[in-house]
Amino acid sequence: MSSLSFSFGTVGSPKSTPKKPGGSVGGVIHSAELGLYCLELGWVRSVRVSEKTCALIKSTAEENGVATSVHAPYYINLNANEEEWPKSRKRLMDSAHFGNLAGATDIIFHPGSYFQLPPEEVLPVAIERLQGCIDELKINSNEVTLRPETMGKSAMLGSLQDTLEMSKELDGVEPCFDAAHLFARPGDGSINAYDDWAHYLEQYANALGDDSLKNLHIHISGIEYGEKGEKEHQPLDESEFDYKSFLKALSDFNCQGRILCESPILEEDALNCKKAWCEISQEDCE
Repeated sequence: MSSLSFSFGTVGSPKSTPKKPGGSVGGVIHSAELGLYCLELGWVRSVRVSEKTCALIKSTAEENGVATSVHAPYYINLNANEEEWPKSRKRLMDSAHFGNLAGATDIIFHPGSYFQLPPEEVLPVAIERLQGCIDELKINSNEVTLRPETMGKSAMLGSLQDTLEMSKELDGVEPCFDAAHLFARPGDGSINAYDDWAHYLEQYANALGDDSLKNLHIHISGIEYGEKGEKEHQPLDESEFDYKSFLKALSDFNCQGRILCESPILEEDALNCKKAWCEISQEDCE
């Protein structure tokens, strides 16, 4: 188990996970073998897992000291029309139900699209719908945190401010801070320096309190972008994204939590990021 300020891991099982036992259980075991002590279960297409498997994931994670979260299916939209919203809601709630059974503490999801509407019109709808989800979770004594992810395209609901507004309004909601997406979102590379990340962390603390910086859930990768934002994920060292300046800001603000890699070379870059963190923060990796 990691004694660092951040646990490091991957979104989805490491690519080098052996076929046996394979799956999420194998991913948990292999993550620990690699020295990666968090794992985001990649339920991005659908939630198709039995309660028995969830129990096995939970016990395996506890035995190996690996903290788990869930990436819910991509097809969730808090701004969906009245016909489509129940389907989105079910995907999110299924992720929360089975994620909780699997021992996951956090449910990460893409919050959806503006559909060319201004954020100030979309956010009240998103917040009201999330409130209904949180109310149901509380009734069922499900204590997972719902984490809307910051998104990499300006047309998508999911600016840092969007996710902070949702989190300010609702207990049980906190952002998933995707640094690569925030770098790509403006489409011009303008968010990439230490001062930019320091400003974002100040916004985060001002909105949610200083203690919120001790419980960050971060996605990181290299990323290619265009005028409309994100194009595709890249290895960290092949991207313009200056991830080391981001890590330096995290260190200077005494941040803690989990950093999960979405690079095409998942565990390799997760370990590269962990190494860079230890050098920047001067924490002991041994």
